[in-house]
Amino acid sequence: MLLKNGWIHDAVRPEPYRADILVEGGRIKAIGTDLPEEGTVIDAEGLQIYPGFVEAHCHLGLDGYGIGFEGADYNEMGDICTPHLRAIDSFNPLDPSVKKAALAGITTVATGQGSANAIGGTWIAVKTDGVCVDDMIIRDPVAMKCALGENPKRCYREKGNGARMSTAAVIRRMLFESKLYLAKKEAAAGDIAKMPGFDFKCEAMIPVLKKEIPLKIHAHQANDILPAIRIAREFDVLLTLEHVTEGHLIADHVAKANCPVAVGPSLTHATKFELQNKSWTTPSVLAEKGCRVSIITDSPVIPQEYLPLCAGLAVKAGMDPFEALKAITIHPAEQIGVADRVGSIEPGKDADFAVYEGDPMVSDSVCRMVFINGKKIE
Repeated sequence: MLLKNGWIHDAVRPEPYRADILVEGGRIKAIGTDLPEEGTVIDAEGLQIYPGFVEAHCHLGLDGYGIGFEGADYNEMGDICTPHLRAIDSFNPLDPSVKKAALAGITTVATGQGSANAIGGTWIAVKTDGVCVDDMIIRDPVAMKCALGENPKRCYREKGNGARMSTAAVIRRMLFESKLYLAKKEAAAGDIAKMPGFDFKCEAMIPVLKKEIPLKIHAHQANDILPAIRIAREFDVLLTLEHVTEGHLIADHVAKANCPVAVGPSLTHATKFELQNKSWTTPSVLAEKGCRVSIITDSPVIPQEYLPLCAGLAVKAGMDPFEALKAITIHPAEQIGVADRVGSIEPGKDADFAVYEGDPMVSDSVCRMVFINGKKIE
C-alpha cells in the first residue's frame, strides 16, 4: 500500500511535512517522495496523517458497553490482593467500545483491572482490531496494577482496610512475601526437593521484582502519589503513576521520581473527595517539569474515542501542542513498553495511522481513515 500526499505528524519532529508512506507486510517500509506505487494506492491529499493514537490506561474490553454488572469484568471484589489475575482472560474483543475506539484512530491501548484492589493483576497492551484477544496482543504482561486511595478503602472497609496506610501495607506485604519466595526459589537452584511450596500470587509478582514490568499504581491525591514513589524506591522496582490528579501540586517530587505519568481522566465532574483538585493544567505543569506525560480517558469514564479531544483540552489549558500529541502517541507507547512498534510514524514500525480532516484535538475535525497493521478499518 502507498499512502500518498498527506501531511505527516510523526510524533518525532514538531512540524508536519508532506510525504508518502509505503507499507509492506503491515509495517512502514519507507517514507518519502517518488516512492514506487506498489499495491493499493490511497490519495490523502489535504489530509493529516497521525500515528495511531495510544492510551496507557483504560479498561476497554473489560467494562462492557451499554450493559451493567453482567458485562463488567475488571474488578474481582472477593480479595484485596490478586496479582495472579490476568486481564487477557476478561478482555472481550467484540465489545462495541473496541470498534468505536478503532474507528476514531485509537489503535493501541493498555487495558486491565480496575482500582478496587490494592493489587489487581497484570495488564495487557492490545490493538483495537480483531475478534480474538490472542491475535490482538502486543505485550502481555504490561504491568502489575495496584491502587492506593479511596477505592480500596471503600471496597474493603468492612474487611479490615479502612485507611490509606492499610492499603499500602497490603502492597508492601505482597512484595516482602514475593521477595522471600523468589530468594528461596533461586537458592534451590532447580532442586525440586528444596523449592518453596507453589504460591500463585508470589509467582505473579516475580516479573515485578526482576524489573521486567512496573507497578502501575493508581494514585490521585498527593498522599497517594508519594507513597507509591516510596514503595517503588523501598523495593527497587519500576513504577508508573496513574491518574496523578494532584501531581501539579507536588510537581517537583513527581519529576524527581523520574517515572512515566498517565494523567486523567479530566473530562468529568469531581465525583469523589480525592478529585477535588482535578485540573486540566496538570499535564502541562508536569510536562514543563520534564515528566513523560501521557493523557488518558480511563475509559469507560470518558469514551475511548475522545482521547484526542482530551489532549486538545490540555492544550487549551496551556500544554504545548506537540507535547499533547506525544502524550497520546509516543509517550504512552513508551510507558507500556511497545514504543518499538507503535507511537510514531517511522520506518520499521507498525503501519498504524489515524488520517484526519483537520486537527483531531479540535472537536470539528473528522476521522477519514484508520489503518491498523496496514489494514484499513471499516
